[in-house]
Amino acid sequence: MSTETIFVTIEQKGKNFLATGNDGVDYTDKIEKDLRESAFNDGTALQLFDADENMWVHVPMSMVEVPVDLNAEVKLAIQNAYQIKPSRLFITELKWKYLVRTAKRGKNLMLTGPAGCGKTLAAKSLGQALDLPFFYFNLGATQDPRSSLIGNVHFDKEQGTYFSESEFIRAIQTKNAIILLDELSRANPEAWNILMTPLDMEQRYLRLDERNDQAIVNVAEGVTFVATANIGNEYTSTRTMDWALMDRFTVIEMDLLTKEEEFELLSLLYDEVDPDHLKNVAEIVQLTRNEVYSDSGKLTSFISTRTSVELASLLYDGFNFEEAFEAAVYAQYDAEGGPDSERTYIKQIVQKFIPSDKGEKGGRKNLFTNDDFGKFMGSK
Repeated sequence: MSTETIFVTIEQKGKNFLATGNDGVDYTDKIEKDLRESAFNDGTALQLFDADENMWVHVPMSMVEVPVDLNAEVKLAIQNAYQIKPSRLFITELKWKYLVRTAKRGKNLMLTGPAGCGKTLAAKSLGQALDLPFFYFNLGATQDPRSSLIGNVHFDKEQGTYFSESEFIRAIQTKNAIILLDELSRANPEAWNILMTPLDMEQRYLRLDERNDQAIVNVAEGVTFVATANIGNEYTSTRTMDWALMDRFTVIEMDLLTKEEEFELLSLLYDEVDPDHLKNVAEIVQLTRNEVYSDSGKLTSFISTRTSVELASLLYDGFNFEEAFEAAVYAQYDAEGGPDSERTYIKQIVQKFIPSDKGEKGGRKNLFTNDDFGKFMGSK
């Protein structure tokens, strides 16, 4: 009598009935055809009852333990990835497939790129698209990393001293969870030290105290850490990240939207806004990006997609074109230098897109001549 429980499922191929075991072995030639055919017709599986006698019995399909081909599952998910991408997330097919693969394999991923380019949205969209548990932690706003990532010790007259674990502790114990570590480049270095072992694929645990004899919490199977980071000299509040921490991630750089993608996104979010206005917003956003990346550009920062969405929302709420930019954009640019300042320059760009007084939609009539423009802006 075999100590191993063998189940086989039957599949019809032409006139033959193939028998495949839960151990991956082909049992077709070891089971009589009539028995295989009857199991297929009855919708049952077969269990090896007596190995010495080669005796098989019908059993319900629910009893069958079929090995899962995880590799095939991951490949299928990657193959179908773009079909489940949210429409408001603009990302290349290759990068989205890589995000899906990362979540399916439980690996660590860092999304980099300028502010407002969709890093956080990409991570949140991944959790929604794959219907996985999702946890968000803004590390840039964390003042006390140990309290936020581990927990606190409290004292109660009735309970005495007790430990209250953090939400992060609960998150890392959730199987197949996606954990977003937002603004990791702005985090306190103590947070980086705490995260070293959970992010290490060879360790994957969090020690509750720095002493070696303290309890540890293991990271659950399939947990994916997704970090976002702004990297570059223009981000003054960021810190130079520890290379050992960076080495625990695969890095994907998020792309800025094209003018056409910017317009499409705004149209999806605010389809009731005059499309000419949305086109002009997208055009202005693109012009600011061109200036920033030009060798002789007059701007040091561009209008982010986050801001362009806010502009569209203001237009939706009844603000006119000029009011929207006055409220959401101009304060982002330095006014020092008067007519030669960045704020004056961005105003000049916007003025060219303000609708004319003749009721034209999204006109590009310049209300000022080159001579009086600087004088007008200097008085603002």
